[in-house]
Amino acid sequence: MPLLTVAAVRKQIAAGRPDPIYLLLGEDEIEKASLTKAFTELVEEGVRAFNVQRFHGVDMTTGDKLLEGVSSLVNAVRTMPMLSPRRVVVVMQAEYLIVPKRESEAAVQAIEQLEQLLNRPEPECTLVFVAGNVDKRSRLYKALVNQATLVECGTLQSRADAERWIRTRAAAAGQDMDPAAATLLAARAGPDVKRLRNDMDRLLLYTLGQKRIGIEDVREIAGPAALQDQWAMANAIEAGEAGEALRQLALMLDAGGIPEMILGQLGWLVRAKFPAVAPGSVQAAVEAVFRTDLDLKRSAGDPRVLLERLVVELCGGKRLAAARR
Repeated sequence: MPLLTVAAVRKQIAAGRPDPIYLLLGEDEIEKASLTKAFTELVEEGVRAFNVQRFHGVDMTTGDKLLEGVSSLVNAVRTMPMLSPRRVVVVMQAEYLIVPKRESEAAVQAIEQLEQLLNRPEPECTLVFVAGNVDKRSRLYKALVNQATLVECGTLQSRADAERWIRTRAAAAGQDMDPAAATLLAARAGPDVKRLRNDMDRLLLYTLGQKRIGIEDVREIAGPAALQDQWAMANAIEAGEAGEALRQLALMLDAGGIPEMILGQLGWLVRAKFPAVAPGSVQAAVEAVFRTDLDLKRSAGDPRVLLERLVVELCGGKRLAAARR
């Protein structure tokens, strides 16, 4: 079955079209708890008592307890919804269920019952397994991989993922957060979830007692932007990608980059790369760099605006050279 991001699963939930079975994996307990709560909200609040049921794998680890717990779980999934189009059944600490402590006849029977449930899910019930570290060699894990939608919680693939993660963490701490503050923190930390977690922990401590986290709080706490590639802006210009080049420039400036040093990098790019990648634009690019240098020295404008203008000009020269070829 597919491996989906948390954001993709939330879109399924918002559309009211969840898959029948999910396996939430990872050590990010807050992310897992938040997504589990979203699943329960598939059922209207007034009828959740009849249609949302939780089990705990730690209560069904060996022998008869395992078989009894699995039988109750299967019955819960097979029960028809009451006054609702859907039931939601959640298994917390599912790693204990997926890998029983010891083999026994009862454990084998329990696993067989679960495999039958996985092979024939109920269309009107969403079954969610929430687990930490799981032995991926186990028989039941392999069955889950074949039948369930896998979700890795705490994995960030984009800045949008990082912003969502930040908002979730702030909400779990009972804090409101300005959207601009979440955006800045995501930009400064990048996709590094370890750094993001550390920055967020410090931010929550710094704003303890405040009603709302603002952008100035983030500026006080968060370190420079996590530029994965110090030459990302230059590479984007070389590729003629103005939007990405401007984004990388903004990250560099927000991280405290010195405009004159950034201009030096752009000057090197023109001297070293443009003769090969955009020979027809070298003279115009050199003139643009010298003009920007003079404007910076004369304080003839906002340094950010001057550098943005230069970046756009350099990208335009690269695209013009490519069009001519």
